[in-house]
Amino acid sequence: MTEPLDILAFGAHPDDVEIGMAGTLAKYKEQGLKIGICNLTLAEKSSNGTIEIRQSEAAKAASILELDELIQLSLPDRGLYLKEEYINEIVSVIRTYRPRIVFAPYHEDRHPDHGNCAKLVEEAVFSSGVRMVEDYKDQKAHKPDNLYFYQINGMNKPDFYIDISDQINKKTMALQAYTSQFEKVKDGVETPLTNGYVDAVISRERAYGKQIGSKYAEGFFAKGPLVLNFDLLGGI
Repeated sequence: MTEPLDILAFGAHPDDVEIGMAGTLAKYKEQGLKIGICNLTLAEKSSNGTIEIRQSEAAKAASILELDELIQLSLPDRGLYLKEEYINEIVSVIRTYRPRIVFAPYHEDRHPDHGNCAKLVEEAVFSSGVRMVEDYKDQKAHKPDNLYFYQINGMNKPDFYIDISDQINKKTMALQAYTSQFEKVKDGVETPLTNGYVDAVISRERAYGKQIGSKYAEGFFAKGPLVLNFDLLGGI
């Protein structure tokens, strides 16, 4: 049986998770948790780079973050619609790796694939925990403890923040691994990503850090109410 993950983050494309929460993944990896990323598509419709280049960049970023698992599906780029077959593929990933916590992109984003990824993962998280939902691999049901959402292109007010001041360099390095996406290369085309995008992401995390009195933070959204155990003498 595959060893369970503590955290499994889904993205529509290679680089989505790194943009939204590379610092958080690095933080909890440093604390000994098992972490993984699952990319739903190969980003075959991207304006720059190739499938092979993007996969190589994803592997480099995974090495920087010291991921325990990098999972790559082949759902259609620009075709992440709410289909049962796509939901079942994600269910299979969740049941295989049995994560405690799942992350997906926040639904408000300029790229439709990111919002559609959120819908697919939300459906799959629910179905994965239903014993009578069967798939082609006859896997046992698994219900993650929580589902949270990270931001890619947006800067909405999060439900909670995670301090990544000590991990900002790793996040920057993970993003810089995607040279084909974030740098103007020979024979490439101008996109919203090739004109200071990494700097903009780091600036966002700096602004979020100010909200909690730290240098850098990443912001997240909760599906349901957050429960805190508060000790008046010891904090949370």
